[in-house]
Amino acid sequence: MGEIWGVAAAVLSSALGGTSIGATRFLVGAIDPLAIGSFRFGIGVVLLLPLALLQLRSWPPRRDWPAVAGLGLLFFAAFPILFNASLIFTTAARGALALSTLPLLTMLVGAALGVEPLTARKTTGVLVTILGVAMALLSGLAAAPPGAWRGDLLMVAAALCMALYSIWSRPYIRRSGPIPFTTLAMAAGGAVLIIGSLLRGSFTPVADFGAAQWFGAIYLGAFGAALTFYLWAFALERTTPTRVAISVTVNPIAAALVGAALLGEPLRWNLMAGIVTVFAGIWIATTQPRPMLDWQRP
Repeated sequence: MGEIWGVAAAVLSSALGGTSIGATRFLVGAIDPLAIGSFRFGIGVVLLLPLALLQLRSWPPRRDWPAVAGLGLLFFAAFPILFNASLIFTTAARGALALSTLPLLTMLVGAALGVEPLTARKTTGVLVTILGVAMALLSGLAAAPPGAWRGDLLMVAAALCMALYSIWSRPYIRRSGPIPFTTLAMAAGGAVLIIGSLLRGSFTPVADFGAAQWFGAIYLGAFGAALTFYLWAFALERTTPTRVAISVTVNPIAAALVGAALLGEPLRWNLMAGIVTVFAGIWIATTQPRPMLDWQRP
């Protein structure tokens, strides 16, 4: 049952991440990506901190602080910087497909580090989900700007950061719990983004924020950071890194559905086929075949 809850939490986390893309796209016209990350993770820490303090006994021990802070820099600073930089060179569709290599990278790195065995069923499920994402993004993959490969490589590097975070963070999450761990890690990464924003003067346009911009920033902090990454850590505590990572393929699907619902973007056949394929792949990778009964054996 714990595995099922872990996979469900990971899928919900990725779906929320997909909806956050809409809020990010809205805010990017008002402030730069560095400031968006600062708001997202800064507000996320403010919301998580009271909950973490209530679990004081589970706060990461001091010996874990350097490692947790390092993981926070990897996931909450390096990842968003690489993610945003990649979209300077490539399209959103190509970037989403490159990010969907996360479960494949997690599976390979986990096997190389001896954290998680490589199985044929899991590999099949991962490849099927990547195929599903490619189908869903089919219409957007045709157009590629010159030098798009640079953005694709940056997005794969971002996915590698996320894969390493998912693998290396598990023992720390188990020792302290998902809320205290996520709070400390997010604070470390968010602090770097805030300092960078202050040095660049990225917060200057905030003086002209209206209600819509503040709503978008608060949504990103509450749902796109606090809830999304708490659920991600919750999932890592209960299931394997690959089974958590495979849920990231839901992210572009959720973003496309939000675009259809709020922006009037058309729902094409390839999106619907991609949704079915993605969830089929998740089912293959996260379930185990039933053992044969004695009377069924040859």
